[in-house]
Formats: sequence, C-alpha cells, structure tokens
Amino acid sequence: MEGQAQVCTRDRMTEQTADRKSDEAMVGQGRPPLLTGCPWHDVNEMLQSVGLRPTRQRMALGWLLFGKGERHLTAEMLYEEATLAKVPVSLATVYNTLNQLTDAGLLRQVSVDGTKTYFDTNVTAHHHFYIEGKHELVDIPNSNLVVQNMPTPPEGYEISRIDMVVRLRKKR
Repeated sequence: MEGQAQVCTRDRMTEQTADRKSDEAMVGQGRPPLLTGCPWHDVNEMLQSVGLRPTRQRMALGWLLFGKGERHLTAEMLYEEATLAKVPVSLATVYNTLNQLTDAGLLRQVSVDGTKTYFDTNVTAHHHFYIEGKHELVDIPNSNLVVQNMPTPPEGYEISRIDMVVRLRKKR
C-alpha cells in the first residue's frame, strides 16, 4: 500500500480484526493493540488493549495525541488543541486523561525543571533535548549516552528508568 492513502472503512477494519473475537477475553490484560492505520480505530484499540474504556473524551484526546505521530505535549498544549478542534473538555479532564494514559503505559511523562511536565507519545527508552528559549522538548537521536557509576538504590527498591534532559540555548 506504499504511496496509497489508507482508507478507514468498516470492511477494512472487519477484515483486519476478524481474529479479534478470540482475543476479546484479553481486553484489559495488556494484549498488544491490533492497529490498522485508521486513526480512530487505532486509538480505540490502544485504549482497549490497556483496559481503558474508549469514552468520547478519551477517543477525541487520543485522536489529537496519537494522530500526528510522535510528539511532546503539555496538558495546556493539548487543551488548546482540543479547544481549537471544538472538543468539549475541561483542563482537568485533559490532565486526568493524560495521567491515565501514562499510568497505562501509552504515554511517557517527562518533567523539566519540576515546573513543566511534557507527555511523550514515544514510550521507548530515550532521552531529550530541552530548548530553553522555545520551551520545546526534542528526542535525542541515536541515544549514545552512557550513564556510568549508577548509584545503588536503597534496600527494597530498583531503578525503573533514567530520564536525561539536556538543556540547550542559542550560542551567545
């Protein structure tokens, strides 16, 4: 299908999810989503694959979040996009939804300065540049960063992940 527009049709979705009936019992048990390339269907699948009910608000916010590829957004940025798209949600609902998607593993939370939190649609292990003047978060390509001499965590704890944010500013 390279070079052709993907059309989201009932036949296409039915054809590509025909085997799903046997997977219905796995909803909410961390099954991999059955993605088709149809953004509305894929958001629905992503939500159901992690046990979240695809409400209208989650679907609309998911469409805005995941329909544009990998990106970094604050709750305020997503709220502004939702407002412009005429999606009737409050800022509190945006925060709640982002936190639910993060808890479910569909988003990654990245804090900058402890004052600004970004939500990353790329949940793989990677690091970021933070462009200070633009307040923009950018993935570091080919993370060749090596963290040496890791501290020993306290008794009963383990390191779950390391988030590195490299701050950038224009040369003076």
